[in-house]
Amino acid sequence: CKTCGEYIYKGKKFNARKETVQNEVYLGLPIFRFYIKCTRCLAEITFKTDPENTDYTMEHGATRNFQAEKLLEEEEKRMQKEREEEELNNPMKVLENRTKDSKLEMEVLENLQELKELNQRQANVDFEAMLQQYKEYEEERKRREQEEDEQEMKAMLEQAQNRRLLPDSDSDEEPSKPERKAAVKARPTDILQE
Repeated sequence: CKTCGEYIYKGKKFNARKETVQNEVYLGLPIFRFYIKCTRCLAEITFKTDPENTDYTMEHGATRNFQAEKLLEEEEKRMQKEREEEELNNPMKVLENRTKDSKLEMEVLENLQELKELNQRQANVDFEAMLQQYKEYEEERKRREQEEDEQEMKAMLEQAQNRRLLPDSDSDEEPSKPERKAAVKARPTDILQE
């Protein structure tokens, strides 16, 4: 946006007013003009469809970002047109361009072949050997775990066998009371004599 400097993405959705541009048609396709408002400052921005380049052209209220790709494509098209025009006028130039193209193609093929060879050397990996090595490693790890478990169980059994049973007085439970005789005592002092 020229007013506030807000960047508006090309695919942003807007409520836009649309009108058909009078006296402008490309290969029978009408050209449309859109009126939108900036999302930040509400300034009016207008642009038209450009069916020739399958794009939009800015008219008022905003500028487009610099597009290096678009300039590069235009430069390539210009170079191609110059080459074709030159070939039409000069048959010798046609032969020169063909030899240049064939040399370039040969170089590209050689480079591609070198890259393939390099990749084959680097990627010469035996997956079967890797899987076998991993399988052996897993078996060794399981065997070690089993041995450790067995040793731990033996140590626990030995510890349990060597453990003494503690006397009842040391236990957390309340001490058991001696059984009372079934006969009822006649005097309270009889308990003291027992």
